[in-house]
Amino acid sequence: MSQVQTHEFRTELEQLLDIIVHSLYSEREIFLRELLSNSSDAIDKLRFEAIREPALLEDAGTDWEIELRVDRDTKTLHVIDNGIGMSATTIVDQLGTIARSGTREFLSALREAEASDRPELIGQFGVGFYSAFMVADRVTVFTRHAGEEHGVKWESEGKGSYTLEEIERPERGTEVVLHLRDDAHEFLEEHVLRRIVKKYSDFLEHPIVMEVDVQKPLEGGEEGETMTVREKQTLNSRQALWLRDPREVDPAEHEEFYRQISHDFEAPARTIHFKAEGTLEYRALLYLPKKKPLDYYWGEPKAGLQLYIQRVFITSDCEELLPLHLRFVKGVVDSSDLPLNVSREMLQKNRVVEQIKKGLVNKVLRTLEETKEKEREDYESFFAEFGATLKEGVANDPANAQRIAKLLLFHSTRTGDDATVDLDTYLERMPEGQDTIWYLIGERRSLIERSPALEALREKGQEVLLLTDPVDEFLVAHLGEYEGRKLKAADRGELPEGESKDEEKKEEELEGLFTFVKTALSGVKEVRASHRLRESAAVLVADEHGVSAHMERLMKRMGRGEELPPRERVLELNPDHAAVRTMRTLHDKDPSDPRVEDYAHLLYEQAVIAEGSTVDDPAAMAARINRLIARTDPGEETSERAEAN
Repeated sequence: MSQVQTHEFRTELEQLLDIIVHSLYSEREIFLRELLSNSSDAIDKLRFEAIREPALLEDAGTDWEIELRVDRDTKTLHVIDNGIGMSATTIVDQLGTIARSGTREFLSALREAEASDRPELIGQFGVGFYSAFMVADRVTVFTRHAGEEHGVKWESEGKGSYTLEEIERPERGTEVVLHLRDDAHEFLEEHVLRRIVKKYSDFLEHPIVMEVDVQKPLEGGEEGETMTVREKQTLNSRQALWLRDPREVDPAEHEEFYRQISHDFEAPARTIHFKAEGTLEYRALLYLPKKKPLDYYWGEPKAGLQLYIQRVFITSDCEELLPLHLRFVKGVVDSSDLPLNVSREMLQKNRVVEQIKKGLVNKVLRTLEETKEKEREDYESFFAEFGATLKEGVANDPANAQRIAKLLLFHSTRTGDDATVDLDTYLERMPEGQDTIWYLIGERRSLIERSPALEALREKGQEVLLLTDPVDEFLVAHLGEYEGRKLKAADRGELPEGESKDEEKKEEELEGLFTFVKTALSGVKEVRASHRLRESAAVLVADEHGVSAHMERLMKRMGRGEELPPRERVLELNPDHAAVRTMRTLHDKDPSDPRVEDYAHLLYEQAVIAEGSTVDDPAAMAARINRLIARTDPGEETSERAEAN
């Protein structure tokens, strides 16, 4: 082929190039990742072919290298490799044809998709090379296939055609020349190229080199005098820690790499480094942090894994490979078996991905289980930081819900300020006759552990879990039971306790008062004698399946209080408490006595405060207290006391 030949792109390929250039990729810098990956693949292919045909290496040896070269005069960026190269037939097949099957259907899907939903073309459609046209108005390729005599020049402006020309090229491999657009001259800057290589291709096996300006001492000059020289520097680290044997990696190396990917200041709490082999192969290097990172306190929650395919960075925050309830895990997964759709940044939902995800989740949970069992103090420190996040897994990962439940730690009415109990230990120390796991939810332990709702349970020696994380409402709702024992809120429904004849008699005697109180108070569904109370006069509880006070408060803080049904709570009164007896006496003497209604409101309002909520009208409550104080006649009280004696 001695003369230039012009070839037409197929019509749909021209349309595809137009989409690539103008609207498909979200970040233009991805073009360099694609070209560097192609170069790396070309070197790997030659290494493989040379096993069968060693003569392919005779013309240039095995000093593998990918070079970036910048020409500011011509505004061109060159990507050069000494890989296998392309023949005339290969270049037509690979660069003259995109997605030989399915291109028309693919274009149709692109047109139907919203701009924000369009994928970034990569991989199986073979269009990574064409991302170069996002930054270049013309692309020239010089190449020679290893073992062939002549080279080929391919050139196109990314429009309707490309040209082919046979050339003399002494070295094997490929050189891609990008004639940059006016708005893409940033890619001539050394710091920009360094950043892109560091981000996407830092762990490629082969060195990525570039000539840069370096200051060196001036020979024969004065001390401190320097001169600028040009020399090649390797831009990528090439140290893919996860590909090494775990036994050969020093802890200091893990610490440095963890800090690099997590931006954490501390060393990791745990390292999980393994290789999965068999029908599915992948490598993983995962870290459990000691403290919450700053991004835990703002923004949308994201998974923390970085995905690489054969050392090439694909995406961070890979939720497809690790669920959100394990988002505290930082690290890297690298596999050549992962399937990609047209985007390298969107993993397909298929069996392979699910298998890898299952393996990663299993490894993380097993590490947490071993830490909890063997190093309890370390685990408690970890759980204090990330326990609330782990709890989300009970709802989000039903297959592992019971396994995650075993990992949970709680404060309880039998633990000290800093101590915790797990569910297995709770079951072991349940007294005979108890068949329920009791819990109470609120904002602060100091508040809920003094709740009137706990008085009877504490008297019986029954332990109550004290839950203070916002996620706990959803945790208990989805967990439901553990090891066959149901979880039940201490402030919901009635306590399972039979009534004696004395108690039945008291309830009959108080029936009139209870009816009066229910009529006087709005938002109270029922007033009844309490089996919970021993020392307190009143407590508010929800129905068995009603919305708890804590959930009401959460919803209101989120501005979603209107989504809740109207509050109808149950007010339980302690018949043996002096305040209730006094109110009953006043009611029996004169039901119209205004003090009875004031007492009813105050007992209700003190129950609201005791559960951690706020009264609707504090001023009205204060007025009621003042009225009752004013109605008390010290002289009359003294006279009545004397008569009683």
